[in-house]
Amino acid sequence: MKSSDANDGTPACDVCIIGAGIAGLNALFVASRYLSRAQKIILVDRHPRAGGMWVDTYPYVRLHQPHPLFTAGDIKWTIGKERAYLATKTEVLDHFEHCVSVVAERIQVEEHYGCEYRSHEETGEGVRITCVDGDGTPLVITADRLIKAFGANVAPMDPLQVSSSRMRSVSPNFCDVRHDDIARSDTPVWIIGGGKTAMDTASALLTTCPGREVNLVAGPGTIFFDRDRIMPPGARRWWGGVLPSRLFIDLTRRFDGTNESEVQDWLLATAGLSVTPRADNCFAGLLSESEQRTIRGGLHTVVMDHLQDAVDRNGAVELVFRSGDVASVMPGSWLVNCTGYLLHTSTPYEPYVSPGGSVLSIQTRSATFGFLSFSGYFLAHLMFRDKLRELPLYALDADELRTKTHTAAPITYAALALHLHNLSMIYDELGPSVFLRCGLDFDRWYPLHRRLRGTTHFIRTHRRDQEHNRRTLDTIGDRFNVRCGPVVGV
Repeated sequence: MKSSDANDGTPACDVCIIGAGIAGLNALFVASRYLSRAQKIILVDRHPRAGGMWVDTYPYVRLHQPHPLFTAGDIKWTIGKERAYLATKTEVLDHFEHCVSVVAERIQVEEHYGCEYRSHEETGEGVRITCVDGDGTPLVITADRLIKAFGANVAPMDPLQVSSSRMRSVSPNFCDVRHDDIARSDTPVWIIGGGKTAMDTASALLTTCPGREVNLVAGPGTIFFDRDRIMPPGARRWWGGVLPSRLFIDLTRRFDGTNESEVQDWLLATAGLSVTPRADNCFAGLLSESEQRTIRGGLHTVVMDHLQDAVDRNGAVELVFRSGDVASVMPGSWLVNCTGYLLHTSTPYEPYVSPGGSVLSIQTRSATFGFLSFSGYFLAHLMFRDKLRELPLYALDADELRTKTHTAAPITYAALALHLHNLSMIYDELGPSVFLRCGLDFDRWYPLHRRLRGTTHFIRTHRRDQEHNRRTLDTIGDRFNVRCGPVVGV
């Protein structure tokens, strides 16, 4: 094992992990369980600290789910808040650093931040990885195994480019709507987008600037999972609500790869909610009923369309929509780009496991789980048990699917089918002990007796559901002509 630098001065390690976001830190946690104290992991990230997308995201973001359910492995939070608390950006970043520190108590962890991955070469002796630091200085690492935890490859959102010189265009990444010029202004705000970023931005504006005119251009609208129904607060978790695992199972049983509209209706009636009059998108985000009321009650105008441009015309400013409709707006109004982070970047296709089995790649071109954090946890277990190439998991090219769908609903429902299909296969391969240490399990919100009922239901039915989900995924692959199936050639 490579526990020290190579003879030529090249840093050497047993495992190199590229990416210190939630997927990379779960892979780090798992790797530390298989390696000895004398062995070494090198952790590389392009950001100045651990945190992945949380380093770049807007300052008023809050965690979607209760904070204990967002961690690496089963590492506990130390902030001392009640269980339902939604952590802030700073608290999430501090927890990520805490996770790295906890792992570093078990095994050597060498951290390289501000370094960009460039390439790797898989050889008979391991993997040679090339990165560069902020000054362009090469960093070459040799490792027995490489885990590329790129996740969704999220990048900060830029302001929208519009033709009008009398609209002020910003994005949450470069403008804190609670404090910057936008908060000190009194002209109307037009939020562009209908997902979680748009909801966070609307909530921040409406609560810090009461009475401000805030408008929403929501596209097709978004269905959110109702946090109060799948993670009910207080004593209700002992008897009320719907276990997330059971909700996902019931949803995927209804989805056959073609009927997303029918599933949308069922979800809204069961455990979904929307701020807009109609909703055709679903990104698996969470929203509470109180957040829904605040936003819905505070919005001045909701436009169910897509913005094409803002133009100066005959002394007025007009928003031009995809449908051809226009809306006159006050000069000096603000546009806030909240069109979202997920599946907006384009990366070359790469299978989740290399032909030699020494490289694990966690990304959206060959996604294996609906939640990338689960990929970091479970695929790393398979890698260290030498089962990553043996198990014929399904992989979905979510990036390509995005380009061929009108809404995100088929992507979301296919991702949940993929999640449960592969989870079923991994359960049969690895057994329950690996699942018991997974702190990401949403069912952990509920008391033990309810979780046991959910687990019993999964164990009893997962093989039958696995076959249904396989057929659903095959249908998605054929319907949209995208990669969706076991990786060929590994």
